Amino acid sequence: MSGSAAELCTTKADIAYLRVKELILSGTLAPGSVIAQAGLARDIGISTTPLREALRRLKSEGLVELDAHRDARVAPLSAEEARDLLELRRSLDPLAVALAAERRTRADIAAIRAAHEGLAPLPGDPARERFAAHRAFHAALYAASHNDLLVQSLDGLWDKSDRYRRLALASGRDRRNRDRTAAEHESLLEYVIAGDADAAAAVMREHVDTSLGAQAARRLHRAAASPAGQKRDGVRPGS
Repeated sequence: MSGSAAELCTTKADIAYLRVKELILSGTLAPGSVIAQAGLARDIGISTTPLREALRRLKSEGLVELDAHRDARVAPLSAEEARDLLELRRSLDPLAVALAAERRTRADIAAIRAAHEGLAPLPGDPARERFAAHRAFHAALYAASHNDLLVQSLDGLWDKSDRYRRLALASGRDRRNRDRTAAEHESLLEYVIAGDADAAAAVMREHVDTSLGAQAARRLHRAAASPAGQKRDGVRPGS
């Protein structure tokens, strides 16, 4: 957890929420795995009561499952959720960059340029900083839309999508795919700054359709019919 995030915490439940969410999104707590609550609470330095509060909050976000016996596990990956996320992003991401091209300010342009500097396609096992840089670039594009509800929606989708990105990265990426991603990022930068809403939206649609999330959705769809694939990928049975 970063220092800035820690500063925003006001209760032990807040601390637990951020820490457990980080463990889930980073893959440290694997999809479908049981959460050992007593041990996790000790690791965080809290009692199980605020941890349970944090787990209930994560359940509301679809990241944790809780049963009547107070057992908890990380929500499995789901072919349906991967599909739903992809469908939403196909609509919302192009809209965001189209609005960004129409509404960006000088400050927005500076923020997008700064986020793009040093940005590189994600490797097979990226450090947290690499994931953060990728998110920061897209967040700068979204922010330039100056549509708060749209930005909030995309921010929430990003958290859920990170688990699927990691699944796709586990299979590796070839040089052609990495180069294509880098070229798409460059084009998004150029078209938004140039104010070309149609071109920015077209590039973003292609970016989403070839994204790690799209790759994960295809993989999970195939795995859903295979018991071996379900066990390997943490797919919800019957998905």
